[in-house]
Amino acid sequence: MDASRDTIPDLLLGWYDRNARTLPWRAPPGTPAPEPYRVWLSEVMLQQTTVAAVKDYFARFTARWPHVTDLAAAADEEVMAAWAGLGYYARARNLLACARAVAERGGAFPDTEEELRALPGLGAYTAAAVAAIAFGRRAVVVDANVERVVSRLFALEEPLPGSRPTIRALADTITPDSRAGDFAQAMMDLGATVCTSRAPRCLLCPLADPCKARAAGEPERLPVKAAKKAKPTRLGRAFWIERDDHVWLVRRPEKGMLGGMRALPDDGWIARGDGSGKGPIDGPWENAGRVGHVFTHFALELSLQVHIGALAGDPPGEGEWWPLDRIDEAGLPTLFAKAARLALAETV
Repeated sequence: MDASRDTIPDLLLGWYDRNARTLPWRAPPGTPAPEPYRVWLSEVMLQQTTVAAVKDYFARFTARWPHVTDLAAAADEEVMAAWAGLGYYARARNLLACARAVAERGGAFPDTEEELRALPGLGAYTAAAVAAIAFGRRAVVVDANVERVVSRLFALEEPLPGSRPTIRALADTITPDSRAGDFAQAMMDLGATVCTSRAPRCLLCPLADPCKARAAGEPERLPVKAAKKAKPTRLGRAFWIERDDHVWLVRRPEKGMLGGMRALPDDGWIARGDGSGKGPIDGPWENAGRVGHVFTHFALELSLQVHIGALAGDPPGEGEWWPLDRIDEAGLPTLFAKAARLALAETV
């Protein structure tokens, strides 16, 4: 490590001691580390989601399931419903699998990256974050904020995502042996509040002097990102079947899009293709409009069809009649919650 790199941990940790964000899952600098369960839960929730969106979910989860063993004992459908709206629902399934694996260990998380990686759903980032923040292990923690800070510190011209191994190697050169958890959180805070994507606040940055992108006069240009591929748009239908102030809801298959969630019946749309257009029962159907949603790899336009005919028994397959006045408690994923709001607006 050269002389300028030697100064980075002290400069950043000094800044963090004065400017650390107050977050419900975090222990302030200089205080005992937070409970591993809280660190792990927050890190899983924060993947591809904003801090602002996660705060209320974290508070509700920890109030309802204050310990990892409580979460492990929860019913799948209760956890999936509580997760609704956070998106990326495979995380919720992995959350339960991991909680149950930890419960089988007596409720204690392992304290090394290697052992943490062996738990269900813990990738390199989450394992490193838990090891560093909860257990004080030296670990290289790299999220999107850290990628941006490191790319600018070292004026890295290689575009993302191909530059990620280089970014991790460079982050390793500045990660200290002590206070690794605080250092990781300081890097995240710096990226979130000072070294922002647009209009970075370089005059307030504790790392302004060693920053090569600032010295070059164009920090906002970095990190370089490869051009995004256009997302395909898929077409599908969702079906609103109402009887006696109840709506017919189904449980989606455990594997696949929005797995294990309650939802409206649909026509089998998938990421690779449009739906069939076929409803679960015969019509007549009335078109109530469209809702759109953007997933990681595709966009979806979902046409909402409302059944206006007489019903002869329940629709085929497994499902349940859910009270309309409790639809907000069904835990519908965002896509189907949009469709439900549209249907209710049409039927008022």
